[in-house]
Amino acid sequence: MATQVAAQANLFRRKARSKRVVLDWVMTGLTFASSIFAIVVLASILYYVFVNGIERFNWQTLTQLPPPPGDQVGGFGNAVLGTVIVVSIAISISFPIGLFAAIYLSEFGQNSSTASALRFVIKVLTGVPSIIAGVFAYGVLVLSTKTFSALAGGVALSVLTLPIIILSCEEALRLVPADTRAAAYALGASRVQTVFRVVLPAALPVILTGVTLAIARAAGETAPLIFTALFSFLWPDGLLKPIASLAVLIYNFAIVPFENQQKIAWGGALALVILALITTVSFRLLLSRRQETITI
Repeated sequence: MATQVAAQANLFRRKARSKRVVLDWVMTGLTFASSIFAIVVLASILYYVFVNGIERFNWQTLTQLPPPPGDQVGGFGNAVLGTVIVVSIAISISFPIGLFAAIYLSEFGQNSSTASALRFVIKVLTGVPSIIAGVFAYGVLVLSTKTFSALAGGVALSVLTLPIIILSCEEALRLVPADTRAAAYALGASRVQTVFRVVLPAALPVILTGVTLAIARAAGETAPLIFTALFSFLWPDGLLKPIASLAVLIYNFAIVPFENQQKIAWGGALALVILALITTVSFRLLLSRRQETITI
């Protein structure tokens, strides 16, 4: 009797193990197929943008102003500079706020009711359509100042990048092992010293990755800038005046019936991709040099 029970138990374990093995293979296959699909889609988009945009991606287009309708010359130099200005304004607003909010959520507030309410608000903000952020900045800044401006565009983009920065910074801080904090406390460091001198440096790589994602999100937004920064065919001339951006230039030039403007729109799309790539590579190099300095 005992032998039969043991045999049945072994048979049950083998069946359960075989089911787990099959499920593991199936999920691994689905994950691999999904990854290949995502890589193929990304490569196709980049290839299509490169093929269509490389013709008008040169020093001339990077340094000249947009042409009038039907003209065969011109570029998008002011849009590149305007994109850098507007995104810089957005990150300079959202990063300090997002970082300190993440520090509170991860290190000080944690499971408090205030932290729970703040997390709920942040999750709601992640799902807010970008055009709503544009309408908000339009009502707060454009109507009050009586003009479209780079500052209004930066504020609109900061609303969109803020939840990305908060969530990425909070996750980065949570990834730092608790033993690291305990070691700092054991050496006599206060809680504030531990956060700013131990936890933050350890979480910096993930924090910068979140900032990179926020920059990419801000640089590619069009609707908020149409409501706030509008567009300009001139070089940037102050933060309280309309300003050009690559996203709005692509939108404006892609729908006109002039071939030259359409080519410039493709060149602008390639420039936007390259700006995102430069930002990512720059952060990676910065982190690698910092790690080499710490190692030395």
